[in-house]
Amino acid sequence: MTQTRRILVTSALPYINGIKHLGNLAGSMLPADVYARVMRLMGHDVTYICATDEHGTPAELAAQAADMSVQAYCDEQYEIQRKAGEGFNLSYDWFGRSSRPANSALTQHFARVLEQNGLIEERTSKQVYSVDDGRFLPDRYVEGTCPTCAFEKARGDQCDNCGRLLDPVDLIDPYSSVSGSRNIEIRDTNHLYLLQTKMQEKIREWVNSKGAQWPSLAVSIANKWLDEGLIARAITRDLAWGVPVLDADGNPREGFEDKVFYVWFDAPIEYIAATQEWAEATGNDWEALWRTDKGADQTEYVQFMGKDNVAFHTVSFPVTLLGSGEPWKTVDKLKAFNWVTWYGGKFSTSNKRGVFMDQALELLPADYWRWYLIANAPEGSDAAFTWEGFQSAINSDLANVLGNFVNRITKYTVSKFDGKLPNAGSPGDAEAWMIAELEERLPRLIAHYEAMEFRKAAAETRAIWAAGNEYLTKAEPWVKYKTDVDAAAVGVRTGLNLAALFGILALPIIPDAGKKILDALGIPDEHRSFQFRDISALLDSLPHGMNVSAPDVLFQKIEDDQVAEWTARFGGDQA
Repeated sequence: MTQTRRILVTSALPYINGIKHLGNLAGSMLPADVYARVMRLMGHDVTYICATDEHGTPAELAAQAADMSVQAYCDEQYEIQRKAGEGFNLSYDWFGRSSRPANSALTQHFARVLEQNGLIEERTSKQVYSVDDGRFLPDRYVEGTCPTCAFEKARGDQCDNCGRLLDPVDLIDPYSSVSGSRNIEIRDTNHLYLLQTKMQEKIREWVNSKGAQWPSLAVSIANKWLDEGLIARAITRDLAWGVPVLDADGNPREGFEDKVFYVWFDAPIEYIAATQEWAEATGNDWEALWRTDKGADQTEYVQFMGKDNVAFHTVSFPVTLLGSGEPWKTVDKLKAFNWVTWYGGKFSTSNKRGVFMDQALELLPADYWRWYLIANAPEGSDAAFTWEGFQSAINSDLANVLGNFVNRITKYTVSKFDGKLPNAGSPGDAEAWMIAELEERLPRLIAHYEAMEFRKAAAETRAIWAAGNEYLTKAEPWVKYKTDVDAAAVGVRTGLNLAALFGILALPIIPDAGKKILDALGIPDEHRSFQFRDISALLDSLPHGMNVSAPDVLFQKIEDDQVAEWTARFGGDQA
């Protein structure tokens, strides 16, 4: 019997300023969900934690644009994102919020212990001050020309063109992104700095210890930061919205009354805080997931994120955890993704290019999107979304291969065998061929999931479905029925058992379709698992004589006129 593993899964926190697009979904939340589902189906103890990331400059700017208070704006957007996650069947055990008290308390705790350990100090620094706005401008309130690549729309914290991390005072021709004013001065201000330099070698040693558990993309990004040399980074900002900076007595720290902690300091801490909230709500033990002195050394911690988040999770957050000197669990496996692009370009709300999560669900059910995004996961490189590729994948993989198989075998059972699983006949060459296929392919599928190779897992799943169609071609139950009903019964019985297996294999990626198949066959929940102990018995595991119904058509094909309509509405090859 497989030993039960305790697995903690987190995906990058979706930012609060608006609904996420399909690229955001494909780069963290969806693969994390698929992995969590597979591990549960294999019998493991899985906790999947996510939350909205609600602090920082963009939240203030978005609330200002919406003419709402930041709290009201975040409340509204949290519900929108929570519902979008539900619509896509994301199986979070808990979906929290970084603005809740648990995260504030933990952030202040880490700041205190890091300062006690000599890793935080107060420094006077130069910062951009907008005379017309009457305030210091946090990094994302400042835009200008990148000093490295001359990109003219670089933000104060990072250049989206070359990817280099920036300090706002380094920008050429800076201006306020709030008002557009160029009446800018550089003034002195005090901030708390996290002395990452003191943790340089410890972080490198920790990164090197991960070996093959991290994909090359994650390791290369972490090493790039380390090779360039870690720097002390300010972890406070001149903002009103965020985790307040308090002293040891819980009062506002002198000189920091109008400052909060930097969002990239408090946001990863929300993984722990959200787990605490989950434990409080459900009676579970959060410490067994996060404290190595409380059993978390036996927990596998798996993170999912896009490549733009990797540096913060492989360097900055580990500095916080390891620098505390406390027994916190750090990530074991980190899966980093490239970007999903829109016909090779970026998704853009302002230019009406690309589909966002709420819009996608208005067009088609979640399973359609889930399948395409996992089957084309941006693992080795960026992956371009196109309507033509989407149409081809859905029509071929889901409608023709899976849907057609289930539809044919269940309807034939209803029409020729009175909706009962037949028990006559003995297996022959076709069944032996199918068993050999499963003995080769099922272990390979499990290996792909364990390695978090989602494209390969989807391709293997499709290959197994395709093998089922080939089996029916070999077995020919509808031909044999004319002369030998018992021989036809073998093909039907085997086909129904394959339909049950295919429904189970569908559950991680397309859970609604998997459930419809298994419900039509009356498969109990306790038998819906990935624990394939005796593959040779899979083709005759359903009870003889059991009732079988034909589910509704699982997938409607996408027509050319739909593609034309969606291209006109959302943008396409004209970009």
